[in-house]
Amino acid sequence: MPSLDWIGKRAVINHHREVPYRLLKCDKDTSFGDPESGNLLVQGDNLEALKALLPFYAGKVTCISIDPSFNTCNESWIYNDNVNSPEIKVWLRKVVGKEAEDLSRHDKWLCMMYPRLRLLKEFLREDGSIWISIDDNEAHGLKLFCDEIFGRINFVASIIWQKKHTRSNDAKYFSDNHDFIICYSRS
Repeated sequence: MPSLDWIGKRAVINHHREVPYRLLKCDKDTSFGDPESGNLLVQGDNLEALKALLPFYAGKVTCISIDPSFNTCNESWIYNDNVNSPEIKVWLRKVVGKEAEDLSRHDKWLCMMYPRLRLLKEFLREDGSIWISIDDNEAHGLKLFCDEIFGRINFVASIIWQKKHTRSNDAKYFSDNHDFIICYSRS
C-alpha cells in the first residue's frame, strides 16, 4: 500500500503513545448543569485532552466529526490557520527536534494531525466512523495518511459540499466553491 512520507514523520508516528495521561479537573466556577449528565467541555491542548479522555471513552464513540485547521496560511482568522502559532512551534521543536526548522507548512500540518488522528481512531467503536472537514490545501495528504491510520479498506467516501452559491470574482486562478468531508469507518 502506498504511504505518505514527510519531514518529521518518524518523530510523530508513535507520539500519541508518548503523550502523558492527565487528570481532568472539574472547575465548579465555570461548570453548569447536572455533573452526572455525562456532558463535558474540556479546555486545553487537544492532544492532551484526547489522551485524558481516552481511558473513559476508548472504543465507545460511534461518530467523530472534526474540523481541523485547513492550513490556508491565514494568520488573522479566529485561530492561526498557518500552523505557525508559537505553541505549535514549541511543540514541533520538542517532538520533531532540529528537523523542525526545515519543515514546510504542509510538513508541520501533517506532524500536528497525525498523532491526533491516531488517538481519535482509538475512540471509535467497531461500527463507528470519523468525518473530517478539509479543503484543497491538505485534502490529498489527509486521504493518504488516513489510509495508513484507518486502513484503505475502511475509506467510505470523499464528500464534496458546495460552500459558496455565487461566483467569486476574487479568485487568483479558479473559484473554490467546494470543500471536502473525508469519511472513514473503524472497521
